[in-house]
Amino acid sequence: MEVPFLRVKVRIHCKDCGERFILRGRMERGRIKTGFKQCLCNNRDHFEIEEEH
Repeated sequence: MEVPFLRVKVRIHCKDCGERFILRGRMERGRIKTGFKQCLCNNRDHFEIEEEH
């Protein structure tokens, strides 16, 4: 039985205000999905995203 997705830990760092988030996400078809939309400072685009193994 094959698992359709893999759980991964993701660190997100906002490049605008410096806020950091650690989330669990799913790796599906080579892309990570966390449900994260925007930072507390309303930034939606400028992030550093790092996957932890």
